[in-house]
Amino acid sequence: MKNPDAIVIGAGLVGACAALALTNAGLKVLVIDRGPVASGTTGAGEGNILVSDKEPSAELTLALRSRDAWFELNTDVGGGFELEDKGGVVISRSSQGIDNLKKLSKLQAQNGIEVVQLDAAGIRQIEPHISKDVEYAVLYPQDAQCQPMLAAACIMRAVRKRGGVFMQGENVKSITVESGKVVGLVTEKNRYSSPIIINATGTWAGEVAKMAGSYLPIMPRRGFILVTAPAPKIVHHKVYDADYVANVASSDADLQSSAVVEGTESGTILIGASRERVGFKSDLDVAVLRQLARQAISLFPILSNIALLRAYRGFRPYAPDHLPVIGEDANVSGLWHAAGHEGAGIGLAPATGELLVSQITGTKAFMDPTPFSPKRFKEGEALAI
Repeated sequence: MKNPDAIVIGAGLVGACAALALTNAGLKVLVIDRGPVASGTTGAGEGNILVSDKEPSAELTLALRSRDAWFELNTDVGGGFELEDKGGVVISRSSQGIDNLKKLSKLQAQNGIEVVQLDAAGIRQIEPHISKDVEYAVLYPQDAQCQPMLAAACIMRAVRKRGGVFMQGENVKSITVESGKVVGLVTEKNRYSSPIIINATGTWAGEVAKMAGSYLPIMPRRGFILVTAPAPKIVHHKVYDADYVANVASSDADLQSSAVVEGTESGTILIGASRERVGFKSDLDVAVLRQLARQAISLFPILSNIALLRAYRGFRPYAPDHLPVIGEDANVSGLWHAAGHEGAGIGLAPATGELLVSQITGTKAFMDPTPFSPKRFKEGEALAI
């Protein structure tokens, strides 16, 4: 497929969902990635599909649509990626934290999120192994989880079955622009022509924008995850400290971490979450891993008896204002961006694909895409560092 209607750069979940939405809209789609499916940020994700960590905003509207779209997508492609609507539980152990969580959950309830207030007895009824010092929590039944690598693979399989093409092992070297419009791109192996290019390259989205002579301030934010050996069912929901919400929204470059614990269908338990801005530095930081382990044990003391299987790290792509970038480039026509979702890319991927394709095809969107427009950034704008 040398002359597709649209080219998607990036075969992570955002790219895969964009490709499927384009294919379902009747376009001939080519997906290009320098590696295999889910070889970037998606492969290092936990599979979170959350509404609990969103304040009332455009991003919450996107998250609520995406949560429902995940289950529609599951039916559309035939499942196979461990989608589970297990719900999330947010806790706080300080008076101020509890007050803040109550205020946030009240606002969320007024904006379409299901919330259930839990006292100590209610918490132990649904999470019997949680620490005894947890006396207040909020249950979010809409929170869900998937296996992100399997999800990307299943979606890409559907794209191929519906006529799309995936070329892996092709590194994009340049994007061809004529008279301010995209006309194609060049990889190390081939030259392709297309009037539409989707930049779904996660933390590398800024570099891809540069190839077209434009600007996009997307940067990496490193995080570590611990994985336990398979264990009996200990953690029944995604359980996390309310500090996690503040950490996500923070622009602080220093290390931030909060207890995040969740089980998987395979029996392993995932433990996070850390955030720090260190560029693409990939060193394994044992001090961070120890901190994550201590925080998890403080939330679920029984974890002290569970062996760790491995640890891994990934880089979340973030924009200065912590909002995704979904829309046409500010300077180059035909170059469309779907990036900057930070740690929410997996959860927001299906709705991102829908919102992007509605703009490309000129069809009615489920929401106003303006808050996510790349045009909100100007070249030379300083990142928060």
